[in-house]
Amino acid sequence: MADTEYSDDLIALERSAWEQIQAGTLTVETALAVREGIDKFVAERRAAGNEVRRMDIELGLKRLVRYEPAA
Repeated sequence: MADTEYSDDLIALERSAWEQIQAGTLTVETALAVREGIDKFVAERRAAGNEVRRMDIELGLKRLVRYEPAA
């Protein structure tokens, strides 16, 4: 997952969701937007012939946003 390049939009969606989770204000709309973003990301990778698991992509994105220091 370290070599997975997430789009800026997907990172921003996950970052927004994480901020809302921390504030106790996560909305269904935000959670759904993140899910749909991940689904689209996975579908694009699979269409390009890459074998990816949705779970790996989601966990990698969460790790990137929640645990890695901002550049």
